[in-house]
Amino acid sequence: MTTVQLRRYDVEPGRMADFLAWFPGLAPVRAQYGFRLLFAYADEANDTFTWAVEHDADEAGFREVEATYNASPERAAVFETFPACITDMQIGFVRPVL
Repeated sequence: MTTVQLRRYDVEPGRMADFLAWFPGLAPVRAQYGFRLLFAYADEANDTFTWAVEHDADEAGFREVEATYNASPERAAVFETFPACITDMQIGFVRPVL
């Protein structure tokens, strides 16, 4: 079983380049915890960034591993340079329908 989490961020106008310069450093850290980045798209005209991450677990297992990841020193190190430009986030679990 795999679980997919869809994440959509609103980025401060004019700050997308800052976020996009920082974001690639996040995927290798998530990978250390078994997460796979499925896609990442920037919609610069609307200042939004949408990405999906997958893990080999049910939703409860995903949340458990994510809590460990969130508390990790590796994640903290990546976030030392976070550009703090996200104004809103929509995060949820999704399933394929086609």
